[in-house]
Amino acid sequence: MASRVVIPEQPRVGGGKQKIEQAEGRNRRVLRDIGNLATKQAVVERKPQNQITRPVTRSFGAQLLANAQAAAEKNICKKPLVESGKDLVGKDVVAAKKEALKPKDEAVVVISSDKGESCKSGRKEKKPTKAFTSILSARSKAACGVTKKPKDAVVDIDAGDSKNELAAAEYVEDMYNYYKLTEDDGRVHDYMESQREINSKMRGILVDWLIEVHRKFELTSESLYLTVNVMDRFLSLKAVPRRELQLVGISSMLIACKYEEIWAPEVSDLIAISDNAYAREQVLVMEKAILGKLEWYLTVPTPYVFLIRYIKASIPSDKEMENMSFFFGELGLTSYSVMTRYSPSVLAASAVYIARCTLGRSPVWGETLRHHTGYSEDQLMECGKVLVGLQSGMAESKLKAVWRKYSNPEMAAVAMFPPPRI
Repeated sequence: MASRVVIPEQPRVGGGKQKIEQAEGRNRRVLRDIGNLATKQAVVERKPQNQITRPVTRSFGAQLLANAQAAAEKNICKKPLVESGKDLVGKDVVAAKKEALKPKDEAVVVISSDKGESCKSGRKEKKPTKAFTSILSARSKAACGVTKKPKDAVVDIDAGDSKNELAAAEYVEDMYNYYKLTEDDGRVHDYMESQREINSKMRGILVDWLIEVHRKFELTSESLYLTVNVMDRFLSLKAVPRRELQLVGISSMLIACKYEEIWAPEVSDLIAISDNAYAREQVLVMEKAILGKLEWYLTVPTPYVFLIRYIKASIPSDKEMENMSFFFGELGLTSYSVMTRYSPSVLAASAVYIARCTLGRSPVWGETLRHHTGYSEDQLMECGKVLVGLQSGMAESKLKAVWRKYSNPEMAAVAMFPPPRI
Protein backbone atom coordinates (compact mmCIF):
# COMPACT_ATOMS: atom_id res chain seq x y z
CA MET A 1 0.00 0.00 0.00
CA ALA A 2 1.43 3.24 -1.06
CA SER A 3 1.97 5.70 1.62
CA ARG A 4 0.26 9.06 1.51
CA VAL A 5 2.44 12.03 1.54
CA VAL A 6 1.28 14.67 3.90
CA ILE A 7 2.34 18.11 2.92
CA PRO A 8 2.44 20.44 5.86
CA GLU A 9 0.36 23.59 5.52
CA GLN A 10 2.29 26.71 5.05
CA PRO A 11 1.35 29.62 7.22
CA ARG A 12 -0.43 32.34 5.26
CA VAL A 13 -0.06 36.04 5.74
CA GLY A 14 -3.15 37.63 7.28
CA GLY A 15 -4.38 34.44 8.99
CA GLY A 16 -5.73 36.46 11.93
CA LYS A 17 -8.00 38.44 9.61
CA GLN A 18 -9.45 35.26 8.15
CA LYS A 19 -10.32 33.96 11.61
CA ILE A 20 -12.16 37.23 12.43
CA GLU A 21 -14.16 37.01 9.18
CA GLN A 22 -15.12 33.40 9.97
CA ALA A 23 -16.21 34.42 13.49
CA GLU A 24 -18.34 37.21 12.13
CA GLY A 25 -19.88 34.94 9.54
CA ARG A 26 -21.25 32.65 12.25
CA ASN A 27 -23.31 35.54 13.72
CA ARG A 28 -24.96 36.61 10.46
CA ARG A 29 -28.63 35.79 9.91
CA VAL A 30 -29.70 33.48 7.13
CA LEU A 31 -32.16 34.42 4.43
CA ARG A 32 -35.10 32.78 6.14
CA ASP A 33 -34.51 35.04 9.12
CA ILE A 34 -34.86 38.05 6.84
CA GLY A 35 -38.10 36.59 5.51
CA ASN A 36 -39.39 36.15 9.04
CA LEU A 37 -38.56 39.77 9.80
CA ALA A 38 -40.48 40.95 6.75
CA THR A 39 -43.49 38.87 7.76
CA LYS A 40 -43.60 40.44 11.23
CA GLN A 41 -43.46 43.91 9.74
CA ALA A 42 -46.39 43.09 7.50
CA VAL A 43 -48.45 42.00 10.50
CA VAL A 44 -47.76 45.27 12.29
CA GLU A 45 -48.73 47.33 9.27
CA ARG A 46 -51.83 45.14 8.70
CA LYS A 47 -51.13 44.95 4.90
CA PRO A 48 -51.38 41.72 3.01
CA GLN A 49 -48.10 40.61 1.47
CA ASN A 50 -47.84 39.37 -2.10
CA GLN A 51 -46.48 35.85 -2.25
CA ILE A 52 -43.27 36.01 -4.29
CA THR A 53 -42.44 32.70 -5.87
CA ARG A 54 -39.66 33.86 -8.10
CA PRO A 55 -36.57 35.99 -7.69
CA VAL A 56 -37.17 39.71 -7.74
CA THR A 57 -35.35 41.18 -10.67
CA ARG A 58 -35.06 44.82 -11.54
CA SER A 59 -37.75 44.63 -14.16
CA PHE A 60 -40.10 42.69 -11.89
CA GLY A 61 -39.56 45.19 -9.01
CA ALA A 62 -40.30 48.08 -11.35
CA GLN A 63 -43.50 46.36 -12.45
CA LEU A 64 -44.64 45.87 -8.83
CA LEU A 65 -43.98 49.53 -8.03
CA ALA A 66 -45.94 50.67 -11.09
CA ASN A 67 -48.90 48.47 -10.14
CA ALA A 68 -48.92 49.88 -6.59
CA GLN A 69 -48.83 53.49 -7.85
CA ALA A 70 -51.65 52.81 -10.33
CA ALA A 71 -53.84 51.30 -7.58
CA ALA A 72 -53.18 54.33 -5.29
CA GLU A 73 -54.08 56.81 -8.06
CA LYS A 74 -57.24 54.84 -8.79
CA ASN A 75 -58.35 55.11 -5.12
CA ILE A 76 -57.62 58.87 -5.04
CA CYS A 77 -59.65 59.48 -8.21
CA LYS A 78 -62.66 57.69 -6.73
CA LYS A 79 -62.82 60.03 -3.70
CA PRO A 80 -61.13 63.40 -4.24
CA LEU A 81 -59.72 65.12 -1.17
CA VAL A 82 -60.94 68.67 -0.63
CA GLU A 83 -59.11 71.35 1.29
CA SER A 84 -60.69 74.78 1.59
CA GLY A 85 -63.00 74.01 -1.33
CA LYS A 86 -60.15 73.00 -3.79
CA ASP A 87 -59.06 69.53 -4.98
CA LEU A 88 -55.69 68.32 -3.89
CA VAL A 89 -55.17 66.37 -7.14
CA GLY A 90 -52.64 68.25 -9.15
CA LYS A 91 -51.55 70.27 -6.16
CA ASP A 92 -49.86 67.77 -3.91
CA VAL A 93 -50.26 64.28 -5.33
CA VAL A 94 -47.42 62.80 -3.30
CA ALA A 95 -48.95 63.94 0.00
CA ALA A 96 -52.33 62.55 -1.09
CA LYS A 97 -50.78 59.18 -1.90
CA LYS A 98 -49.07 59.02 1.47
CA GLU A 99 -52.34 59.87 3.21
CA ALA A 100 -54.23 57.22 1.26
CA LEU A 101 -51.63 54.56 2.01
CA LYS A 102 -51.65 55.18 5.77
CA PRO A 103 -53.30 52.38 7.77
CA LYS A 104 -56.66 53.41 9.23
CA ASP A 105 -57.52 52.80 12.87
CA GLU A 106 -60.24 50.33 13.43
CA ALA A 107 -63.39 51.82 14.91
CA VAL A 108 -64.31 50.43 18.29
CA VAL A 109 -68.08 50.27 18.64
CA VAL A 110 -69.49 50.93 22.14
CA ILE A 111 -73.15 50.16 22.75
CA SER A 112 -74.85 52.52 25.24
CA SER A 113 -77.16 50.81 27.71
CA ASP A 114 -79.26 53.97 28.25
CA LYS A 115 -79.98 55.16 24.73
CA GLY A 116 -79.11 52.17 22.62
CA GLU A 117 -76.88 54.25 20.35
CA SER A 118 -73.42 53.29 19.19
CA CYS A 119 -70.55 55.70 19.13
CA LYS A 120 -66.95 55.57 18.07
CA SER A 121 -64.32 55.84 20.74
CA GLY A 122 -62.28 58.99 20.51
CA ARG A 123 -64.91 60.83 18.47
CA LYS A 124 -68.14 60.78 20.48
CA GLU A 125 -68.35 60.50 24.23
CA LYS A 126 -71.29 59.31 26.19
CA LYS A 127 -73.25 62.20 27.67
CA PRO A 128 -74.02 62.01 31.41
CA THR A 129 -77.69 61.25 31.95
CA LYS A 130 -79.87 60.99 35.05
CA ALA A 131 -80.80 57.61 36.35
CA PHE A 132 -84.29 56.39 35.48
CA THR A 133 -85.15 56.07 39.18
CA SER A 134 -84.27 59.69 39.93
CA ILE A 135 -86.41 60.87 37.01
CA LEU A 136 -89.41 58.91 38.26
CA SER A 137 -88.91 60.21 41.82
CA ALA A 138 -88.76 63.83 40.64
CA ARG A 139 -91.93 63.40 38.59
CA SER A 140 -93.75 61.79 41.52
CA LYS A 141 -92.79 64.64 43.88
CA ALA A 142 -93.90 67.23 41.36
CA ALA A 143 -97.25 65.47 40.88
CA CYS A 144 -97.84 65.29 44.65
CA GLY A 145 -96.77 68.90 45.25
CA VAL A 146 -93.84 67.86 47.44
CA THR A 147 -91.31 69.77 45.39
CA LYS A 148 -89.96 72.73 47.39
CA LYS A 149 -89.08 75.99 45.73
CA PRO A 150 -85.60 77.27 46.52
CA LYS A 151 -85.61 79.94 49.19
CA ASP A 152 -84.41 83.43 48.44
CA ALA A 153 -80.87 84.03 49.50
CA VAL A 154 -80.32 86.24 52.55
CA VAL A 155 -78.48 89.39 51.50
CA ASP A 156 -75.52 90.48 53.59
CA ILE A 157 -76.63 94.04 54.37
CA ASP A 158 -73.39 94.80 56.26
CA ALA A 159 -71.04 93.94 53.41
CA GLY A 160 -70.68 97.58 52.39
CA ASP A 161 -69.73 98.63 55.94
CA SER A 162 -66.75 96.30 56.31
CA LYS A 163 -64.31 99.22 56.18
CA ASN A 164 -66.45 101.57 58.29
CA GLU A 165 -65.26 101.35 61.88
CA LEU A 166 -68.30 103.24 63.21
CA ALA A 167 -70.69 100.67 61.71
CA ALA A 168 -69.15 97.86 63.83
CA ALA A 169 -70.01 95.28 61.15
CA GLU A 170 -68.26 92.52 63.11
CA TYR A 171 -70.50 92.95 66.16
CA VAL A 172 -73.77 94.33 64.78
CA GLU A 173 -75.52 90.95 64.70
CA ASP A 174 -74.63 90.26 68.32
CA MET A 175 -75.72 93.76 69.30
CA TYR A 176 -79.20 93.34 67.84
CA ASN A 177 -79.57 89.91 69.35
CA TYR A 178 -78.88 91.54 72.69
CA TYR A 179 -81.40 94.29 71.96
CA LYS A 180 -84.08 91.69 71.28
CA LEU A 181 -83.33 89.98 74.59
CA THR A 182 -83.41 93.19 76.65
CA GLU A 183 -86.20 95.14 74.92
CA ASP A 184 -88.71 94.10 77.61
CA ASP A 185 -86.63 95.90 80.25
CA GLY A 186 -87.46 99.30 78.76
CA ARG A 187 -90.98 98.43 77.64
CA VAL A 188 -94.01 99.94 79.37
CA HIS A 189 -97.34 98.24 79.98
CA ASP A 190 -100.79 99.60 80.78
CA TYR A 191 -100.33 102.19 83.51
CA MET A 192 -103.37 104.42 83.14
CA GLU A 193 -105.18 102.62 85.95
CA SER A 194 -102.61 104.00 88.39
CA GLN A 195 -103.06 107.56 87.09
CA ARG A 196 -105.96 109.47 88.61
CA GLU A 197 -105.95 112.77 86.68
CA ILE A 198 -104.63 111.83 83.23
CA ASN A 199 -105.77 109.42 80.54
CA SER A 200 -104.54 108.03 77.22
CA LYS A 201 -106.07 110.92 75.25
CA MET A 202 -104.05 113.47 77.25
CA ARG A 203 -100.95 111.44 76.69
CA GLY A 204 -101.62 111.46 72.91
CA ILE A 205 -101.97 115.27 72.92
CA LEU A 206 -98.69 115.61 74.81
CA VAL A 207 -96.79 113.32 72.39
CA ASP A 208 -98.25 115.19 69.41
CA TRP A 209 -96.99 118.47 70.91
CA LEU A 210 -93.54 116.96 71.61
CA ILE A 211 -93.28 115.95 67.93
CA GLU A 212 -93.89 119.60 67.02
CA VAL A 213 -91.20 120.74 69.48
CA HIS A 214 -88.81 118.12 68.17
CA ARG A 215 -89.32 119.40 64.64
CA LYS A 216 -88.98 123.02 65.76
CA PHE A 217 -85.61 122.40 67.39
CA GLU A 218 -84.46 120.15 64.51
CA LEU A 219 -83.48 117.36 66.82
CA THR A 220 -82.47 113.83 65.83
CA SER A 221 -84.97 110.98 65.64
CA GLU A 222 -83.21 109.18 68.47
CA SER A 223 -84.09 112.04 70.83
CA LEU A 224 -87.81 111.85 70.00
CA TYR A 225 -88.12 108.09 70.57
CA LEU A 226 -86.10 108.24 73.78
CA THR A 227 -88.21 111.17 75.03
CA VAL A 228 -91.43 109.18 74.70
CA ASN A 229 -89.81 106.13 76.31
CA VAL A 230 -88.54 108.11 79.32
CA MET A 231 -91.90 109.83 79.76
CA ASP A 232 -93.92 106.57 79.60
CA ARG A 233 -91.63 104.75 82.01
CA PHE A 234 -91.83 107.58 84.53
CA LEU A 235 -95.63 107.78 84.28
CA SER A 236 -95.83 104.03 84.83
CA LEU A 237 -93.90 104.44 88.11
CA LYS A 238 -95.43 107.60 89.57
CA ALA A 239 -98.82 109.25 89.42
CA VAL A 240 -98.66 112.92 88.39
CA PRO A 241 -101.31 115.66 88.46
CA ARG A 242 -102.70 117.03 85.23
CA ARG A 243 -100.94 120.39 85.56
CA GLU A 244 -97.52 118.70 85.68
CA LEU A 245 -98.02 116.46 82.65
CA GLN A 246 -96.43 118.95 80.23
CA LEU A 247 -93.60 119.48 82.73
CA VAL A 248 -92.89 115.75 82.60
CA GLY A 249 -92.81 115.98 78.79
CA ILE A 250 -90.28 118.82 78.52
CA SER A 251 -88.11 117.37 81.31
CA SER A 252 -88.03 114.02 79.52
CA MET A 253 -87.00 115.76 76.30
CA LEU A 254 -84.24 117.59 78.15
CA ILE A 255 -82.86 114.28 79.44
CA ALA A 256 -83.09 112.61 76.02
CA CYS A 257 -81.35 115.53 74.29
CA LYS A 258 -78.52 115.48 76.82
CA TYR A 259 -78.12 111.77 76.10
CA GLU A 260 -78.40 111.85 72.27
CA GLU A 261 -77.63 115.36 70.96
CA ILE A 262 -74.30 117.07 70.52
CA TRP A 263 -75.85 120.47 71.28
CA ALA A 264 -78.84 119.97 73.57
CA PRO A 265 -81.45 122.78 73.86
CA GLU A 266 -81.18 124.92 76.95
CA VAL A 267 -83.70 124.91 79.78
CA SER A 268 -84.76 128.45 78.89
CA ASP A 269 -85.62 127.32 75.36
CA LEU A 270 -87.89 124.58 76.64
CA ILE A 271 -89.57 127.00 79.08
CA ALA A 272 -90.13 129.50 76.31
CA ILE A 273 -91.69 126.98 73.96
CA SER A 274 -94.05 125.86 76.75
CA ASP A 275 -95.28 129.46 77.02
CA ASN A 276 -93.46 130.03 80.33
CA ALA A 277 -95.82 127.69 82.13
CA TYR A 278 -93.05 126.50 84.45
CA ALA A 279 -90.06 128.00 86.19
CA ARG A 280 -86.47 126.90 85.71
CA GLU A 281 -86.30 125.32 89.16
CA GLN A 282 -89.39 123.20 88.42
CA VAL A 283 -87.80 121.77 85.28
CA LEU A 284 -84.58 120.89 87.11
CA VAL A 285 -86.45 119.30 90.04
CA MET A 286 -88.57 117.20 87.65
CA GLU A 287 -85.46 116.17 85.72
CA LYS A 288 -83.88 114.92 88.95
CA ALA A 289 -87.06 113.09 89.96
CA ILE A 290 -87.30 111.29 86.59
CA LEU A 291 -83.67 110.15 86.71
CA GLY A 292 -84.12 108.92 90.25
CA LYS A 293 -87.21 106.87 89.41
CA LEU A 294 -85.57 105.36 86.33
CA GLU A 295 -82.34 104.77 88.26
CA TRP A 296 -80.46 106.49 85.43
CA TYR A 297 -81.28 103.63 83.12
CA LEU A 298 -81.39 105.36 79.72
CA THR A 299 -79.66 102.90 77.39
CA VAL A 300 -82.74 101.06 76.21
CA PRO A 301 -83.65 99.72 72.76
CA THR A 302 -86.38 102.04 71.47
CA PRO A 303 -88.34 101.44 68.25
CA TYR A 304 -85.84 103.70 66.47
CA VAL A 305 -82.99 101.27 67.19
CA PHE A 306 -84.82 98.52 65.34
CA LEU A 307 -86.22 100.80 62.64
CA ILE A 308 -82.83 101.79 61.25
CA ARG A 309 -81.79 98.14 61.10
CA TYR A 310 -84.97 96.90 59.45
CA ILE A 311 -85.00 99.76 56.94
CA LYS A 312 -81.49 98.74 55.95
CA ALA A 313 -82.68 95.17 55.45
CA SER A 314 -85.57 96.42 53.29
CA ILE A 315 -83.91 95.99 49.90
CA PRO A 316 -83.97 98.19 47.90
CA SER A 317 -83.86 100.88 50.57
CA ASP A 318 -84.24 104.50 49.47
CA LYS A 319 -85.25 107.82 50.99
CA GLU A 320 -88.92 107.27 50.24
CA MET A 321 -88.89 103.93 51.99
CA GLU A 322 -87.08 105.44 54.99
CA ASN A 323 -89.53 108.34 55.38
CA MET A 324 -92.54 106.06 55.01
CA SER A 325 -91.25 103.73 57.74
CA PHE A 326 -90.60 106.63 60.14
CA PHE A 327 -94.05 108.00 59.36
CA PHE A 328 -95.74 104.83 60.59
CA GLY A 329 -93.28 104.59 63.50
CA GLU A 330 -94.21 108.05 64.77
CA LEU A 331 -97.89 107.30 64.30
CA GLY A 332 -97.33 104.42 66.71
CA LEU A 333 -95.72 106.79 69.24
CA THR A 334 -98.91 108.84 69.50
CA SER A 335 -101.05 105.77 70.21
CA TYR A 336 -101.09 104.62 73.82
CA SER A 337 -102.48 101.19 72.91
CA VAL A 338 -99.74 100.54 70.34
CA MET A 339 -96.93 101.47 72.73
CA THR A 340 -98.27 99.29 75.54
CA ARG A 341 -99.40 96.24 73.52
CA TYR A 342 -96.46 95.76 71.17
CA SER A 343 -92.75 95.54 71.78
CA PRO A 344 -90.39 98.04 70.11
CA SER A 345 -89.11 95.45 67.61
CA VAL A 346 -92.65 94.45 66.58
CA LEU A 347 -93.64 98.10 66.11
CA ALA A 348 -90.54 98.76 64.00
CA ALA A 349 -91.00 95.64 61.87
CA SER A 350 -94.70 96.42 61.38
CA ALA A 351 -93.88 99.98 60.29
CA VAL A 352 -91.47 98.66 57.65
CA TYR A 353 -94.00 96.04 56.54
CA ILE A 354 -96.83 98.57 56.09
CA ALA A 355 -94.43 100.97 54.35
CA ARG A 356 -93.56 98.30 51.81
CA CYS A 357 -97.24 97.53 51.28
CA THR A 358 -98.00 101.23 50.74
CA LEU A 359 -95.18 101.69 48.23
CA GLY A 360 -95.97 98.43 46.45
CA ARG A 361 -92.59 96.80 46.99
CA SER A 362 -92.27 93.18 45.91
CA PRO A 363 -91.85 90.86 47.63
CA VAL A 364 -93.61 92.51 50.55
CA TRP A 365 -91.67 90.49 53.13
CA GLY A 366 -88.63 88.70 51.74
CA GLU A 367 -86.18 86.25 53.25
CA THR A 368 -83.70 89.00 54.18
CA LEU A 369 -86.26 90.89 56.27
CA ARG A 370 -87.50 87.66 57.83
CA HIS A 371 -83.95 86.78 58.82
CA HIS A 372 -82.99 90.15 60.35
CA THR A 373 -86.31 90.91 62.08
CA GLY A 374 -87.08 87.39 63.26
CA TYR A 375 -90.77 87.88 62.39
CA SER A 376 -92.94 86.44 59.66
CA GLU A 377 -95.59 88.33 57.75
CA ASP A 378 -98.39 86.76 59.80
CA GLN A 379 -96.83 87.90 63.09
CA LEU A 380 -96.88 91.53 61.94
CA MET A 381 -100.38 91.57 60.49
CA GLU A 382 -102.14 92.58 63.72
CA CYS A 383 -99.94 95.55 64.54
CA GLY A 384 -99.86 96.52 60.87
CA LYS A 385 -103.64 96.78 60.72
CA VAL A 386 -103.62 99.07 63.77
CA LEU A 387 -101.10 101.38 62.07
CA VAL A 388 -103.17 101.44 58.89
CA GLY A 389 -106.20 102.34 61.01
CA LEU A 390 -104.29 105.27 62.50
CA GLN A 391 -103.38 106.46 59.01
CA SER A 392 -106.97 106.17 57.81
CA GLY A 393 -108.29 108.16 60.80
CA MET A 394 -105.86 111.06 60.40
CA ALA A 395 -108.44 113.10 58.49
CA GLU A 396 -110.79 113.15 61.50
CA SER A 397 -108.11 113.21 64.19
CA LYS A 398 -107.08 116.43 65.94
CA LEU A 399 -103.50 115.22 66.27
CA LYS A 400 -101.97 116.56 63.05
CA ALA A 401 -98.30 116.91 63.95
CA VAL A 402 -97.20 113.68 62.26
CA TRP A 403 -99.32 114.35 59.19
CA ARG A 404 -97.96 117.90 58.78
CA LYS A 405 -94.39 116.73 59.25
CA TYR A 406 -94.55 114.01 56.61
CA SER A 407 -96.66 115.96 54.13
CA ASN A 408 -93.66 118.19 53.55
CA PRO A 409 -91.85 117.62 50.20
CA GLU A 410 -88.62 117.30 52.18
CA MET A 411 -90.08 114.08 53.60
CA ALA A 412 -91.19 112.95 50.11
CA ALA A 413 -94.81 113.76 51.13
CA VAL A 414 -95.30 110.15 52.21
CA ALA A 415 -98.33 111.10 54.36
CA MET A 416 -100.26 111.80 51.15
CA PHE A 417 -100.14 108.15 50.01
CA PRO A 418 -103.44 106.26 50.31
CA PRO A 419 -103.60 103.57 53.02
CA PRO A 420 -102.72 100.06 51.79
CA ARG A 421 -105.21 97.21 51.70
CA ILE A 422 -104.08 94.34 53.93
